[in-house]
Amino acid sequence: MKKIVLALATIGALSASVPAFAQTVGVGVTFAPEERTRIKEYVVKERVAPVTIKERVSVGARLPADVELRSVPADWGPSVSKYRYVYSDNRVYFVEPSSREIVHVLD
Repeated sequence: MKKIVLALATIGALSASVPAFAQTVGVGVTFAPEERTRIKEYVVKERVAPVTIKERVSVGARLPADVELRSVPADWGPSVSKYRYVYSDNRVYFVEPSSREIVHVLD
């Protein structure tokens, strides 16, 4: 019985250290709700022009060479600064620039 109580206490302590409602980007990057909001507000405020992508767009897909990748603004945080992004269909797609592979979709 003591082992069960100890295990539950350990799990509770570990889960308390994880940010609530954080979202993982598939490579260990997380977005807290306020970060997601800041990114979406930026796209609207700065009137980022959406691009049209003819191919199916999802995590793991590669964007064609004719799709322009934008630099990630510094205030989006250092965890995503190495990526580029594309705004399309009311979503922000984070892209690994060397491979042009989509690593996360923020909708």
